[in-house]
Amino acid sequence: MKILVTGGAGFIGSNVVDAYVDQGHEVIVVDNLYSGKLENLNPKAKFYLMDIRSDEIKKLLEIERPEIINHHAAQISVPYSVEDPRFDADVNIQGFVNLLESAKDTGVSKVIFISSGGAIYGEAEEYPTTEKYPPQPVSPYAIAKAVSEDFLYFYRHQYGMDYTVLRYANVYGPRQIPHGEAGVVAIFMDRLLAGKKCTLFHFPEDPMGMIRDYCFVGDVVQANLRALDEGSGQAFNIGTGVETKTRELFEKIFQVMKERVDLSDRLSDMETQVARAGDLKKSCLNCQKAEKELNWTAEHDLEKGLERTLDWRLSAG
Repeated sequence: MKILVTGGAGFIGSNVVDAYVDQGHEVIVVDNLYSGKLENLNPKAKFYLMDIRSDEIKKLLEIERPEIINHHAAQISVPYSVEDPRFDADVNIQGFVNLLESAKDTGVSKVIFISSGGAIYGEAEEYPTTEKYPPQPVSPYAIAKAVSEDFLYFYRHQYGMDYTVLRYANVYGPRQIPHGEAGVVAIFMDRLLAGKKCTLFHFPEDPMGMIRDYCFVGDVVQANLRALDEGSGQAFNIGTGVETKTRELFEKIFQVMKERVDLSDRLSDMETQVARAGDLKKSCLNCQKAEKELNWTAEHDLEKGLERTLDWRLSAG
């Protein structure tokens, strides 16, 4: 199968590319390297240095004729989307529509779209949250994800282009960059290795921090493999269903690292700051639908995932 992966030099996208290549698929990567890295690229994948907003996207699809598009390219920061909603919409909505318009004219049969279960539901009353809960986005980033899902429904209805939506929880693991709130595991690990204190963002009523569902990237990759043939016209939560507060996450990371790295005890004291614009108090996903219909479930608990992440971080230097 011929698959185009946008954002295939990024953290999650590059891990997905590796898995597709390992399964024998022909993979094309499109990435503008805004946050992706050349060293993440799989040498067996064909690489185009290109922005998804470019007019050249259609020419690329006319030449390559992929059967499936896996869309990971995005502006990924919730706080930055609040700071500059026009840029967020330009990349995450306009860029995606540019891709869809090109896809419908070049024979693409299916789009696997990466949405955000960690943001799209807002401060959900149903908790852990299922896919039936109506999106209530409270940031431009989440709004863009919700709108993009609506565009997919339109293109399927109007042009017969199939899709599967994967709504990720907070993903962590090898190749994650220590930038933005989505990279909190990488941020904590890098700061601890550098001998710097970590920052805990929290709402006034809970000094332990915000609640999140942390899912290891290796498990997320398996969901992307399942989505090649399953999940037609549907959205699936991809997470663990286990809630973890930011302070608890930090303490688990500290303990995992302390067994292998000489850390000063003073580093266990965190600095605190108030929650940022667009932050949610809690987010945790019910993933029973993915288990039933995609035959997928997260296999790594947080400690196991952190150990594998640390293995990579220490080997990467």
